[in-house]
Amino acid sequence: MDTAPAIRRGVPSGAEERVASLYWEAFGRKLGAALGPAEQGRAFIARHLHHDRAAVALAPGGGHVVGVAGYRLGGRGLVGGGVGDVLSRYGLVRGLPRLAVLALLERTPEAGELVMDGIAVDPAHRGAGIGGTLLTEITAIAAAHGCSRIRLDVIDVNPRARALYERHGFAAVRTERTPYLRDLMGFGAVTTMHRAVPDHPGGGSPGDTLERQR
Repeated sequence: MDTAPAIRRGVPSGAEERVASLYWEAFGRKLGAALGPAEQGRAFIARHLHHDRAAVALAPGGGHVVGVAGYRLGGRGLVGGGVGDVLSRYGLVRGLPRLAVLALLERTPEAGELVMDGIAVDPAHRGAGIGGTLLTEITAIAAAHGCSRIRLDVIDVNPRARALYERHGFAAVRTERTPYLRDLMGFGAVTTMHRAVPDHPGGGSPGDTLERQR
């Protein structure tokens, strides 16, 4: 029996809260200053997901989501929600400082570039190669959209993530020291990494929803 997770493009309907929980588990320290506390933050993410801006890993047999990789392309990332959404949810007094924090996290792709929003894998399924498989799928998505490069940022307190990216062809291009964010978000430096996208279609058109086995 095949026990490998299925890889699918897009967040399945009904999996919003699950994806939001995985994202919060992985990035809650960073997102908490903008969207916390945790219960409110997860609810905000689930409510404002852009379903077509992710690849997900599903447990064998088409089960629940065990991994997600978000990306930003064409002005939209996995986690949506604009100024009005933030102010509506948190109010003016609490919302304005949160918008300032979100602005610090904003990353806009350059022409021909896909920006990764991060990978989150269920702790019970780590070590099974899901992160690498999701990276492969993101590369195929970038190729299908005609991108020539993938860009991502990795923080200094996440060396395991950086090692994963390096194994999959990403190279550091610059590091920005951010000591002013250490107390607020828990990290003191951000390294930007690039990977060139191979010149092949990657299997499928940009609008396809595909399921593949690892």
